Amino acid sequence: MIQSQNKSKKVLSLVLPLVLGVIAFFVIVGPKVLNPTNIAWLEAGDSATHYLGWLFYRNSEWEFPIGLNSSYGLELANSILYSDSNPLLAFLFKPFSFLLPDNFQYFGIWLLLCFIFQAWFGSKLVGLTTDSNLLRFLGAGLIVFAPPMLWRLHGHLSLVGHFFLVAALYLAFKANLKRRELTWGFLIAATALVHAYLLALVLAIWIADLSGRVIKKQVPVRSSIFEFVVLTLLVGLVCWQTGYFSVGVGTISGGFGFYRMNILSIVDSSGWSYILRDFPQAAGDYEGFNYLGLGIIFLLILSLPCLFSGKIVRIGAIAEYWHLVLLFIALSLFAASNTFAIGSVEFKYHLPNLFLELANIFRSSGRFFWPVFYTIIYLSIFFIIKSFDRRTAAVVLGLALIVQVVDTSAGWLSIRKKLMVQPSSAWSSPLVNPFWGDASKKYKKVRYIPIGNHSPKWESIAYYAGQNGLSTDAVYLARVSSHSVKSAQMLASEVLRTGDFQLDSLYILDDAAFRSALIAGNSDSDLFARVDGLNVVAPGWKNCADCRFSGDEIK
Repeated sequence: MIQSQNKSKKVLSLVLPLVLGVIAFFVIVGPKVLNPTNIAWLEAGDSATHYLGWLFYRNSEWEFPIGLNSSYGLELANSILYSDSNPLLAFLFKPFSFLLPDNFQYFGIWLLLCFIFQAWFGSKLVGLTTDSNLLRFLGAGLIVFAPPMLWRLHGHLSLVGHFFLVAALYLAFKANLKRRELTWGFLIAATALVHAYLLALVLAIWIADLSGRVIKKQVPVRSSIFEFVVLTLLVGLVCWQTGYFSVGVGTISGGFGFYRMNILSIVDSSGWSYILRDFPQAAGDYEGFNYLGLGIIFLLILSLPCLFSGKIVRIGAIAEYWHLVLLFIALSLFAASNTFAIGSVEFKYHLPNLFLELANIFRSSGRFFWPVFYTIIYLSIFFIIKSFDRRTAAVVLGLALIVQVVDTSAGWLSIRKKLMVQPSSAWSSPLVNPFWGDASKKYKKVRYIPIGNHSPKWESIAYYAGQNGLSTDAVYLARVSSHSVKSAQMLASEVLRTGDFQLDSLYILDDAAFRSALIAGNSDSDLFARVDGLNVVAPGWKNCADCRFSGDEIK
């Protein structure tokens, strides 16, 4: 009888997180994104480059390292990583591209997995405190309805993968972790295949955990050296093949101190509460959005007397985790940056230029508070469970979860509305003239002048190129090399000066560049025209017997 009860309890501990994750996904996101041919919800903002990066990657030949995506960017191109196209799933689906629908997207599947794993590891984390399935379910629910994770649904789709951080915290807080190298290695490698920010945070937690356990003699020195060397080599290999190092010298980056965390962010709802008001904040503080939610704040208020009483957690017990405490302090300081702000009050302190250059690798420093954020949630749940009997704790956590879900709906309902747009397997495009169809058969590349990352109308141009199997430099990448940009700009300037346009490329130019092209170009062979509101130069068009044009030619 007891064995049967234990088996049922174990089954429930496996099933409940899955059910929680699925329910939360359908409540917050909705089912439409799961349609693999529905790309309507990916048409705008950062989501557009996520999908386009995958579109170009799936239609191109394999390169080495395997993460390179040269057709998406041409001279500016680097890796599938820097279009935030989730290399993990891109690597998984690319070999089967010939079997997939033309407009296949895996981002909806990814979001569902994020919710399931967030609930799963949330339940595991709470399970370090209690073996009650009900309490684990309620605690995991609070972790799933974490506003910083849900806020990323607006477009930073890879960054919805907060479950990597929850999993890392679970491993760090677990007393006796077996097969450390295998477990941490798998987590770190998987994280590296998704996003650099998540990788940096998971690595920080791993190193802090390893250091602390070595000093406390929980892990032998020899084993720790082996673990460090093997996992460092592993992450280096994965990052190399994913394309982390493909940007090269002169990475264009900046924003440390701008994309920071405001100290009041944990209680600043920023529109995610019907009750708590918004606080004044600077333009870049949105990247440091770390609102706890009214349900978690409610738990914290109830937990404070328990914390300061010293009956549940003594100072000595806290000291056992000094290595994580130091890490959380460091992450919080980095998240706040050297432009420190409490609401509208701000002051800036000097940091060496070398530190600022390195810090700008992770310019959106406000994201670095996320491990601290989840630790706060875990501790609030921990104190409630330890302070009350199970029934009372369940009532308190249940009320907190209800408050959290209802109050944060002020934020996630608007996101759900955007994700639940009418499904479509195509984007609306202003490029409707028959010219574009003929041009796609003649040319291999589409170039925009002046060249640069995130150029005007890049979405329409890149979508046209991607749908027709052409390469393009009209792209939006998270990082590009300043040297590559300068080199490409010099080549483009030379083309405008000489009128020597590449015969394999269709050119789209802004007004200033088009005027220069008209002066230097050869109108006897090249077509200069205004097509669907864009200035076009089609080299050798007039020498092509099968090339037609009906529109406004400019001579």
